[in-house]
Amino acid sequence: MKFSYIADTDGQKVKNFLKRQGLSKKLLAKVKFSGGKILVNDQEENAIFRLTSGDQLDIYAPKEPANPALIPEDFPLDIVFEDEDYLIIDKPAGYPSITGVKKPTGSMCNFVAAYLQKQDYENQCVHLATRLDTDTSGLMIFAKHSFAHAVLSSRPKDFVKRYYALVKYDDKLPSHGEINAPIGRAEGSIIERRVRFDGLMEAKEARTSFDINTVQNGLALLDLTLHTGRTHQIRVHMAYLGYPLIGDDLYGGDCTLIQRQALHCYHVEFMNVFQKQRLSIDSELPSDLKKLISPHN
Repeated sequence: MKFSYIADTDGQKVKNFLKRQGLSKKLLAKVKFSGGKILVNDQEENAIFRLTSGDQLDIYAPKEPANPALIPEDFPLDIVFEDEDYLIIDKPAGYPSITGVKKPTGSMCNFVAAYLQKQDYENQCVHLATRLDTDTSGLMIFAKHSFAHAVLSSRPKDFVKRYYALVKYDDKLPSHGEINAPIGRAEGSIIERRVRFDGLMEAKEARTSFDINTVQNGLALLDLTLHTGRTHQIRVHMAYLGYPLIGDDLYGGDCTLIQRQALHCYHVEFMNVFQKQRLSIDSELPSDLKKLISPHN
């Protein structure tokens, strides 16, 4: 694949210019040692070549073959967007994002691997850009090459993720708010997280904002925005607030109405710098959650 840029300052090294574009040293090493090349004004150069403003910089990235350890599996993917750089899928609940040691199949990565091979794309390596818990539904982003993955990861402030969640409603639940409480691992568990102000167990800053979208059938449909990306962040923050998600047995939610956490990623938004296009993608609330707030339920 070819990626083209115009240098905007004099005297800057190629590697420093590309770092500003979100391309890491690791990716540049892949270009250098795995069959790619760097051209400046159609002349091959190295990463320490100094650019002049207006120089044409072309990066030729090597092909990315499929990971032989990832087993491809046919699955009817719900693809809501695709271009040369990104693949966005509406994930159903019940499927993990990635494989595990004891579960090498049945994940969204297995399904995407099969799709990339079936399409016979030049790059067949699966690059998972966003994860969702097994029982969370909604939008997942896969990058179709290493550069797209790296750029998206390097621009967290530009990346918007919004979710719908259902909690039990009472008049003490504020109509909107922000939870700013660090999250770390819970003692004795490799899965469970909790709010931790002690700085222990890998505790990191976590911020979630929310608004009540709808109140129906004793439930509140929340519209939540993630400002950080911690594991189980929404689930932990809402439980900390005293309103665990419906169906979330790990964090104390009521499981009588639904047997999975009532959480759905319905909106993603980010800039595709390669296409110079801002992407804004939405997903409808799935039927199992919609049913819970139906006025006829």
